[in-house]
Amino acid sequence: MKTYIKFLTIIFYKSLLFVSTIMFSLVFILNLLSELEFFKDLNVNNFFLIFLSFLNSPDMIFQMFPFIFLLTTQLFFIKLFNNNEIEIFKYSGLKNSKILIIISLLSIITGILISILFYNLSSNLKNLYLELKSPYATDGKYLAVITKNGLWIKDEINDKIIITNSSEINNTFLINNFITEFDKNYSVLRNLKSEKIDISTNEWEVLNVKIFKNNDYEIKDLIKIKTNFDYKRINSLYSDLSSLNMLQLYELRNNYKKLNYSLTEIDLQFLKLLSFPLFLLLITIFSSLLMFRVKRYSSSTFQISLGLFLSVIIYYANNFFYVLGSTEKLSLMTSVFTPLLALIIINSLMLNRINEK
Repeated sequence: MKTYIKFLTIIFYKSLLFVSTIMFSLVFILNLLSELEFFKDLNVNNFFLIFLSFLNSPDMIFQMFPFIFLLTTQLFFIKLFNNNEIEIFKYSGLKNSKILIIISLLSIITGILISILFYNLSSNLKNLYLELKSPYATDGKYLAVITKNGLWIKDEINDKIIITNSSEINNTFLINNFITEFDKNYSVLRNLKSEKIDISTNEWEVLNVKIFKNNDYEIKDLIKIKTNFDYKRINSLYSDLSSLNMLQLYELRNNYKKLNYSLTEIDLQFLKLLSFPLFLLLITIFSSLLMFRVKRYSSSTFQISLGLFLSVIIYYANNFFYVLGSTEKLSLMTSVFTPLLALIIINSLMLNRINEK
């Protein structure tokens, strides 16, 4: 490896480590304050709160990596500018474009590792975080999951425990259902079998139901069951897909497909993960070109402030398109790649005369 490449690589990764450490510390403190607020009326060990804060932090850091890469790149160039090393490189024949290529390669390689390794680590920690915290949540006694055997719902209401298994969802109807009602001691009260249940509201309408009770059964055209679940709540089962690693996402997608469940959220998550290294690369290039253009300003505070302002705009624009994709206002490909295309166009325009900056 050439000496200047090694030198630039060390500066880049030192900057990345520095910015990531600061961000992790801030995120950890915010998480800890959030956990203190959540558990203020509960008697839990302080170490448990610290542990929960630690588990939740990597997921938030993953979401903040575009900010981190933008700030890392700015810090990288600030160090070069302050020590006049950028001028030394230029006099030695190392063009700005060559420096840009080097940190772009570092960015894309790091981005791929983050998407594969760091994301899976953060999702596993997030999943553990949710498992540890869920028993303390007010709705912890309610559960809805999708497995290869269909949709499973556990509900507690009116001193009864209701477990429902359905093989498919069709619009606002559960198809091919079996319901078991228990008392508080898990003694079976009755079993219900129905081909169709209307879940438009919290009061389910069970159609053409066969009721098994005391070794006998009867058939009714319609009965109503009060529950804590409706179509809207069931439709948002995995609103936090960040707690699932790639293999779990793939398995969940297969289960959703068998159940005739909407694949939009999962496909959007996959596309976001696949495009994430490219997003980090474009952010790095954007930040580099920005620094070449504002290097005449001696104030590092101005440079960092401008970068933060623009990164916030990029972040919310990106999320806006993600929302359009998740609500199916735009196709998933359009919602994910339109912000990236916009960044490519902006970067292309800013590349003009880069070696003269």
